[in-house]
Amino acid sequence: MDTIQTRYESQSDGAKYQRLAQALREAVVAGELVPGSKLPPVRDLAWTLKITPGTAARAYGLLTDDGTLKAEVGRGTFVADPDVTKKRDRERDRRWSRHISPEDTNIVSLFAPKLPEMGQVAMIHDSFARLSERPPSDLLTYPGRASSAGAQTAALRWLAPAGLGSLSEQDVALTHGSQNGIITIFQAILTGSRPVVLVEELSYPGFRRAAELMRAELVAVPMDADGVIPEALDRIAASHNAQLFCTCPDIHNPTCLTTPEYRRREIADVARRRGLHIIQDESYTLSEPAAPSYRALLPELGWYVTSISKLLTPSLRVGFAVAPKQHRLALRRAAEYGYFGLAQPLCYVLEDLLARPETQDVIDDVRLEMRRYIEAAVNVLGGHDINWHPDIPYIWLNLPQGWRAAAFARAAERQGVQLRTAEDFVPRDGFAPHAVRLAVNAQVSLNSFEEAVGRLRELLDNPPEAILT
Repeated sequence: MDTIQTRYESQSDGAKYQRLAQALREAVVAGELVPGSKLPPVRDLAWTLKITPGTAARAYGLLTDDGTLKAEVGRGTFVADPDVTKKRDRERDRRWSRHISPEDTNIVSLFAPKLPEMGQVAMIHDSFARLSERPPSDLLTYPGRASSAGAQTAALRWLAPAGLGSLSEQDVALTHGSQNGIITIFQAILTGSRPVVLVEELSYPGFRRAAELMRAELVAVPMDADGVIPEALDRIAASHNAQLFCTCPDIHNPTCLTTPEYRRREIADVARRRGLHIIQDESYTLSEPAAPSYRALLPELGWYVTSISKLLTPSLRVGFAVAPKQHRLALRRAAEYGYFGLAQPLCYVLEDLLARPETQDVIDDVRLEMRRYIEAAVNVLGGHDINWHPDIPYIWLNLPQGWRAAAFARAAERQGVQLRTAEDFVPRDGFAPHAVRLAVNAQVSLNSFEEAVGRLRELLDNPPEAILT
């Protein structure tokens, strides 16, 4: 204990937990703490150094992550044997080199995007293994801002490319996926017994479900090839006294269209004049933003939602909701009152996963693999009316004359292919065009995926006689 205290007091740079971690690291390098040495319990060390137990635990966790220390449940924290640590790292590298290969199958779901496995499974396994080595005190308290601090920092790094303007940890709420983020924002914004929420006339079904939960009225706004029509948005927002507009401008779900910057500025002007909040949902974004975000264009009313589901994994159910600065307390209150924030173990796993240097390599590999499937589908469907983008994990198919969306979906299912019709993307009383959405399923082999799209091509080229008459 004296050795640790002396070295800690000699440190001058960084936060307290960083100074303590550096002191322990120096003691290990100098041989003052040898492999197998048991370190003081967190509370005892904190009392001696006049720091909080959380600070001491964070230092232990930092050194456990880099292999300097090891934590054993029920026994304590020890100086690690470097030979054992190197062996563990070699085994981890071997696991990461073994990806799960997609299989051939005749039944292919194109209902929702499915990610390829490019090494993220082993990374997630390893992050959970590291979680098991954390001090017991990390797993015995309710979630809170202190326990999620590392995950919040990781979230800022994840959000950095989105172009959201000035952003701090206080502006971000960690959510259980994008849908939970949307509902949390609804709870933070909407007032009154029957608030009105506006959506694009073709829109993500989750907006409708969130509105139903909040007993809100959903009103669709007409679109053209560049997104909602500003004049229609202005008129409908005024006539319904709308409070909120939900949109997917970078990668519109389901049509794959993009709202250009000039149109976003017109929409932002309408929102500013009408006091209309805008939620920008970019959960399907696989690339850099196409134009400035509404949060950047409309700092007082622009909100943003995304998740790790379409680039790493949907299984962890982790998303990020971003508030305008003047509404960040309302967002945090809705998150804390609604679900206390993410569970601490999940925060630790998220922090570990997003901090890994190899994570970006995996994301890049996921993008490239998804692009192979998208381009394969486009090649098969060439000549038909489709909207697509190499970094969008679905294709919008406008059906040729004679086909109806529901009939096409039934025929496709008889051929072993499941997909979504335009009816899934309109309000309950809305008009649905004769179109379907095909999502990329990279969990089946590329051969099976191409064959499934090929069966759809056969249907498009050869509609049943009953439909032609």
